[in-house]
Amino acid sequence: MQQAHRPGNLKQSNKVHKSRHRSKRGISAAVKGKVNVKEIVRRNRHILKKDERRHQSMQIRKNKREEVLSKKRALGGNRNPPFLVCVVPLNAQLDVQSALAILKSCSEGVIVSQSNNGVLHIGLPNFKQRFSFICPEVNNDFALLDALKIADTVLYVSSALDEPVDEWGEKVLALSMAQGMPTPLVVAMDIEGVNPKKRTSEKQNVQKLISKWLPEEKVMQLDKSSDGLNLLRRIGNQKRNVLHHRERRPYMLAEEVEYVADKEGDYGTLKISGYLRGMPLNVNGLIHVTGLGDFQMSKIDGLDDPHPLSLNKENTKPDSMEAEVTKVTVLQMPDPAKQESLVSENVPDPMDAEQTWPTEEEIEQSQMETKKKLVKRVPKGWSDYQAAWIVESDVEGDDSDEGNDSDDEENEQFMSCEEDNSDNEDKETVNDFESVTESEVGMPDDKYDATIDAHEEHEMLQKLVQAREDQQFPDEVDTPQDIPARERFTRYRGLESFRTSPWDPKENLPADYARIFQFENYDRTRKRIFKENEESLINMYGFYITIHVKGVRQDLWKAFYAANSSAPLAVFGLLPHEHKMSVMNVVLKRTGVSNEPIKSKERLIFQVGYRRFIVNPVFSQHTNGGKHKYERFFQPASTCVASFFAPIQFSPSTVLCFKVKKEY
Repeated sequence: MQQAHRPGNLKQSNKVHKSRHRSKRGISAAVKGKVNVKEIVRRNRHILKKDERRHQSMQIRKNKREEVLSKKRALGGNRNPPFLVCVVPLNAQLDVQSALAILKSCSEGVIVSQSNNGVLHIGLPNFKQRFSFICPEVNNDFALLDALKIADTVLYVSSALDEPVDEWGEKVLALSMAQGMPTPLVVAMDIEGVNPKKRTSEKQNVQKLISKWLPEEKVMQLDKSSDGLNLLRRIGNQKRNVLHHRERRPYMLAEEVEYVADKEGDYGTLKISGYLRGMPLNVNGLIHVTGLGDFQMSKIDGLDDPHPLSLNKENTKPDSMEAEVTKVTVLQMPDPAKQESLVSENVPDPMDAEQTWPTEEEIEQSQMETKKKLVKRVPKGWSDYQAAWIVESDVEGDDSDEGNDSDDEENEQFMSCEEDNSDNEDKETVNDFESVTESEVGMPDDKYDATIDAHEEHEMLQKLVQAREDQQFPDEVDTPQDIPARERFTRYRGLESFRTSPWDPKENLPADYARIFQFENYDRTRKRIFKENEESLINMYGFYITIHVKGVRQDLWKAFYAANSSAPLAVFGLLPHEHKMSVMNVVLKRTGVSNEPIKSKERLIFQVGYRRFIVNPVFSQHTNGGKHKYERFFQPASTCVASFFAPIQFSPSTVLCFKVKKEY
């Protein structure tokens, strides 16, 4: 007989459905009058078919290809600015003129011309492309950096007969990579002069050395005319590196410079001619001339292209009078009502800082932040901020005056002992550094006396001692020798928590803060300015123009021209508000070139984007939050934030920092 299965204790029992069946009419009647909290709204999206998806992908691919081609066609054409190439040797003893000589004779129909400022122009009608070459001075770091700011391509030249990359070449590569390298190219010369059996190994040796800095670049040979033609073809067809700090602004390399002094006064007009690159230039804005400063423009003229890709009938006779006649067209004239002012600092009103009584919001905020106060025993003369460092007592009440006096005496004695100990420690550390004699150093006495400054050596010794103490004890401060600690640390404040304790950033600001400008919303202003600049109706890209810079002092121009007559002159158009002063915070990272400590508030040379100036920065830790720890020294192999007063410059921008050398 078959036995039926009987459920056990672990049988699953589902809940019964308590509601009965309802019709659609009953359901709608039950929910009538109710409003949903959130309604889901869906657009009736059209689902693409297979042919439509294929057509959409073809359109996207076509738009991307046209965008790439438009960027390539924006340089080197007849109506576009030529490819600007900066030629830099990787060996200080190498002459780059031999490389330019090969490029001049690379083809039969090549068109060669040169501007007054030494810019070499080479045009190839067969390629329908033209190129401009600049050669900055060797051992002039700032001239090299100014040339790389505006160059489209940097051409590194090495030699197989000499050392391919010497100390100067390593410095050049480090500077160019730190500032932002344009599209790089590396050529090796004099390979034909090497034994044919060793040519391949010599070229591989150069390739191995270059791969340390540029691992993706292939070294090209430059010894014959065909090599020069291949080099120009590669310059015109390779992919460009985008430097965002210059693509947002108009910029130009000066090819013709003329200074016209005013009839009265010590000022004049500086005429700068060249090919306009980057974004549109507005005559009502300001421009920055590298090494001179910010200026206004009186007008912008348009000229005929002096270096055309093809020679017309009018240009076949360069010595005739007809060729000397240049057509000048006034492109823009400034509007006095719209022209931007040169005022860089705000004029403070001393009455604005007066505050007779706190507002209701400040009173409510202070009441919320105020906690139950406990009795503290502190030395006489201590402020509320100093008292925050004293441990609170658990018992509330009044102490006797005698106890306070005794505590004061004990604290004063304890502080005096600390001062004595710090003095002894400083003397011991100084003696440890000064124990090395001149004979142990090995420098002759006459040479030591002629080259060494005793005062500077003593300052450097003190700086090394302080930097070592700061590195070993970053969170400690010794009491001074000649000032009581209660007076020295009067301006210090105590915080229960460095992360969470409230501290108003606008509290007790220096008086100089009333002279600078502040953004209500920096990110929103930056986006708006960039968008307005892109939507500008003024388009003079690729025009050969002359900018009339007004208000240039004669003595300033003479001194600048005497020191930088052979250096490239760059001009950048300023965005709105970039002439005004504010507080700049930049992130710095130490390189391994020097291990010398840099003290806070030390005189340094900063290059921020297109500007270069000298400031005394204040260093702080590069951390998140609203409060940042002050750094007394910029230690080697570290990263910190430098803060200083400087003209506003919208990010992104590269920052380089140099130390001022003292010449004897």
